[in-house]
Amino acid sequence: MEHPRGLSALATHLLAQPPSCGPVRLVAVDGHAGSGKTTFAGRLAEALGGAPVVHLDDFATQQEFFGWTERLLDRVLAPLSQGSTARFEAYDWVAERFQGARAVPPAPAVLLEGVGAGRRLLRPWLAALIWMELPFDDARARGLRRDGPGLADFWERWSAAETAHFAADPSRPFAQLMVDGRTGEFLRPQRAKRSLDREGGEELSFPSLPD
Repeated sequence: MEHPRGLSALATHLLAQPPSCGPVRLVAVDGHAGSGKTTFAGRLAEALGGAPVVHLDDFATQQEFFGWTERLLDRVLAPLSQGSTARFEAYDWVAERFQGARAVPPAPAVLLEGVGAGRRLLRPWLAALIWMELPFDDARARGLRRDGPGLADFWERWSAAETAHFAADPSRPFAQLMVDGRTGEFLRPQRAKRSLDREGGEELSFPSLPD
């Protein structure tokens, strides 16, 4: 299966970047819940030759939607930064406990997918930050259609927490690339380059995308 030229070019461009987490190029895919992050991350992982994808839903919990940073740093980023395989247990949202072993090898590129993947404390570890561009209301409506009315109360709680999170710790202003959450088309941020807050690090740009 051939990938769209833009996606293949993006994969090539990402692999050409310097490693950001030990030997790994950690690429964040962020955006509102329901914006298409998981679908896009899966397509990009395939274009990258089967890159591992870390889903933040495996770290968030019913009690702490955004209180997962320390777990992620300890269980995933620390071992990857040493060139070791990261091992952790994923959160089961039905059983409401961590179970189910996961392993993430220190591949040339690893995708970090989920709401808040581009948060302030993670940006120093990132080689790139991609934002799925879909308005909050549209993304929420899509998520409600997907999950059904039985999870309407959950979405009320989630939406409030997500709004508070992005108000305090926005990701979108730091994205080097935006992707239309409806069409998958690559969009340019307002500025050609965005800093990842990496002290002394270089800014990343996408001079040849999209094609």
